[in-house]
Amino acid sequence: MSIFSLMSILITLAAVSSYFNYRYIKLPTTIGVMLVALVASLILIVVSPYSDGLRNEATALVARIDFNQVVLHGMLAFLLFAAAIHVKLDNLRKEWLPIALLAVVGTLMSTFIVGTLTWLVLDWMGLSIPFLHALLFGALISPTDPIAVVAIMKSVGVSEQLESQIAGESLFNDGLGVVVFLVLLQLSGLDAAAAEGSHLASPIDAAAIGMLLLKEVGGALLLASIAGYLTYQMLKRVDNYQVEVLLTLALAMGLYALADSLHLSAPIAVVVAGLFVGNHGRLFAMSDKTRENVDTFWELIDEILNVVLFLLIGLELLILPIERAWLLAGAMAIPIVLATRGFCVSIIMGPLSRVTSQSPGVIRILTWGGLRGGISVAMALSLPESELRNLVLTLTYCVVVFSIVVQGLTMGKVIRLSGKSPTS
Repeated sequence: MSIFSLMSILITLAAVSSYFNYRYIKLPTTIGVMLVALVASLILIVVSPYSDGLRNEATALVARIDFNQVVLHGMLAFLLFAAAIHVKLDNLRKEWLPIALLAVVGTLMSTFIVGTLTWLVLDWMGLSIPFLHALLFGALISPTDPIAVVAIMKSVGVSEQLESQIAGESLFNDGLGVVVFLVLLQLSGLDAAAAEGSHLASPIDAAAIGMLLLKEVGGALLLASIAGYLTYQMLKRVDNYQVEVLLTLALAMGLYALADSLHLSAPIAVVVAGLFVGNHGRLFAMSDKTRENVDTFWELIDEILNVVLFLLIGLELLILPIERAWLLAGAMAIPIVLATRGFCVSIIMGPLSRVTSQSPGVIRILTWGGLRGGISVAMALSLPESELRNLVLTLTYCVVVFSIVVQGLTMGKVIRLSGKSPTS
C-alpha cells in the first residue's frame, strides 16, 4: 500500500468519525473521534473469532503506521507551531514564573516520583523492571497535553491567567520531556545500540548529562532565534499572504527537521520560533489580511492533525499487546500519575498563591487539566521491541486513554466547581 493510499484511508476515517461525532455523539471533536476509534477497535477484537480476516486487515493497516515517526518526527512540528503562533507573549511574560516552575521543576519531579512509585508497584506485583526503565515511563508520561481540553476551558470561561499557565506549561514541557526521555534512554542501555544487541547501560555521568541538556536546549534556542529572525525579515519584505503562509510553513517544517538532524530539541526550537513569529512577526511584519489567512491556515492544520492523531490513538488498541497483569498495572498507574501531578502542582502553586494572585481552584484545575496525549504514546512506541516495551506501552496507553476520556470529558465540571472554591 502506498503512502498516499494510507493517508487517504486515515483522512477518510477521521472525516467519517468527525461527522458521526458531530451528528450523534456531540462530544469535543478530538475526544469523540478517539472514542469512535476505540469502540471500533474493541468491536473488531470482540468479533475477531468470527471474522479473522477483517481484524487482520485492520491490524495490518495500523501496523504499517510508525506512530513514533508520525508523531515525534512529523505531526509534532505542526501541532507545536500552530499552538505557539496563537499564544500571546505578553501573557506568558506575566506568568513566566509558574510556567517555568511547572514545565521544568514539575516535569523533573514528576519523572522521578512516577518512576519510583511505578517501580515499587510493579515489583510488588511481580513485574519487576530495572529502576532506570521505570524512570523512562516517568519521563514519557510526565509531559502534559492540553489539546483536548483547551476548547472546553474556553467554553466555560476559564480565566486568561489559567489558560496561559496551562498552554505555556504544555508548550515547554513537551520539549523538556523528550530531552529527559532521550537521556534516560541512553543511560538505560535501550537506545539504538541496545537495539542491535548490546544491553549494557551507559555509566551515569552528571557532567555529560548536563552538557547534553545544555546542547539540546541551548542549541535549540539559538537555532530558533536565528531561523525566526530570518523568517521575520523575509515576512517584512513581502505583502502577499500566500507567500507569507508558505514562509511560516517552511519555518515550522524546516526548523524542526534541521534541529532533529543536529540532535537538538526540535520541539523547543519550533515553540520558540512560533512564539516569535506569532507575536513580533504578526505585529510588525504582517498586514491584517495576512494575519487573518495565517491564523485560518494554522487553525485548520491544527484541527485536522489533532483529529488524525486522536484517531490513531484509538486505533492503536488493535496492535496493543494485551496481558491481564499489564492491564491491572496500567489501572494502578492512573492514580499514581494523577496523585503525582497533584503533589507537584501543589508544591509549586501553593507557595506562589500566597505571594501572587492566582485563579480560584488553580491547583485542582491544573491537576485535572494535565492531560496526557499522543506524545507519550509515541515515546513509548520508540522503545526497542521487547516485553519491557510492551509493558511500558500498556501502562502509557491506559493512562492516556483515561486522561483524555475521563479527565477531558469532566474538565468543564471541574472548572465550574473550582470557580466557586478557594485557590486549592
